[in-house]
Amino acid sequence: MSAATLQFIDTPDGPFAILADESDRVIVSGWTDDPASVLARLRPDRRPAEIQAGRTAAADAVHAYYAGEIGAIDSVAVAQRGTPLQLAGWEALRAITPGIPLTYTGFATALGSPTAVRAAASICARNAVALFVPCHRVLRGDGTMGGFAWGTRVKESLLARESAV
Repeated sequence: MSAATLQFIDTPDGPFAILADESDRVIVSGWTDDPASVLARLRPDRRPAEIQAGRTAAADAVHAYYAGEIGAIDSVAVAQRGTPLQLAGWEALRAITPGIPLTYTGFATALGSPTAVRAAASICARNAVALFVPCHRVLRGDGTMGGFAWGTRVKESLLARESAV
């Protein structure tokens, strides 16, 4: 990848970073204002050669999401690279109904492999485009938060926001 645009916006959950490719597809996003934390979500060989500050189309969807239009994130174009299972998993995450989170077992079942709970958890952990591919909608089997790259406080806030709609 040759160049990318990096934008930081303020949200009720803290600063939110969006890194988009030349086609304005999100390649990394998350709650940080640290460029190094953004790049750390990409393998070194997949990092853009050049990053410029600028405006991304995805920022409007983030603002709309936080204004109560939870579905605004659904149509944001993303570009992730991974195995066929990871790509299928990231697409399946986008199909989870807001306000009705799944457990890792439920997510594995949605992928067609009810016993592949570790693989399901790995798909969530390797998701670089948080919010737009809503891995925060997957919980531990006992209903607790589990891990989240951007912290459980943010995960809890997102789930509360989505369950209120």
